[in-house]
Amino acid sequence: MSAAIADHARPAADTKRDPDRKPAELVAFAGIKPGDKVVDLIPGGGYFTRIFSKIVGPQGHVYAVVPDSLAQGVPKKLDDIKALIADPAYSNTTLLIRPYDRIGADEPLDVIWTSQNYHDVYGAVSVFAVAGKSGAEETATMDVAAFKALKPGGIYIVIDHVAKAGSNEHDSKTLHRIDPAIVIAQAQAAGFVLEARSDLLSNPQDNHEKIVFAPEIRGHTDQFVLKFRKPKLMN
Repeated sequence: MSAAIADHARPAADTKRDPDRKPAELVAFAGIKPGDKVVDLIPGGGYFTRIFSKIVGPQGHVYAVVPDSLAQGVPKKLDDIKALIADPAYSNTTLLIRPYDRIGADEPLDVIWTSQNYHDVYGAVSVFAVAGKSGAEETATMDVAAFKALKPGGIYIVIDHVAKAGSNEHDSKTLHRIDPAIVIAQAQAAGFVLEARSDLLSNPQDNHEKIVFAPEIRGHTDQFVLKFRKPKLMN
């Protein structure tokens, strides 16, 4: 774990964010280990992709999965992750561009991880939106696809900015936050069991009323960390 965080191939911009993002603690909470097959769903520039790559090692694999709508709507957003995939230091990584109903890989997975993205899909934010579908429909579809893609006993990690209880798709679109109760309800409807939640990224000073990009709160929002498991014994 410590070697993955200390990896010299990681960009300085990533390592500067470590005190706020707490990657070592989060990966330990998720239980990612050598040999695992992991999806980093909507990976951005690959902050977690790089860390996962070093943890799972040569016997494991990391799939950076980007939704079709994002890849088609803003193709330049993929430049950083494409560069990562092409880097020999991360040869156990693959980029997959897929619709929300196929966000897995072509082999059974141990972990699917998404950080600060669920609200974008749920709120149908810009290029995360799909014509003819509501954001809530797409996150529900995404959860079902995650459930199908995981091995029995596999883990689904969702990290996001906390919204006020009872908030809706409009709040997700405007404030870039989501009520964790929504995520829990949708994941459970897909078949997942909520195994644990962590307060590693909590911040009681955040009143959940500001957009997450507000200078006074950016990088220090109150965030939830949810760990779901696909039951090992299926009826």
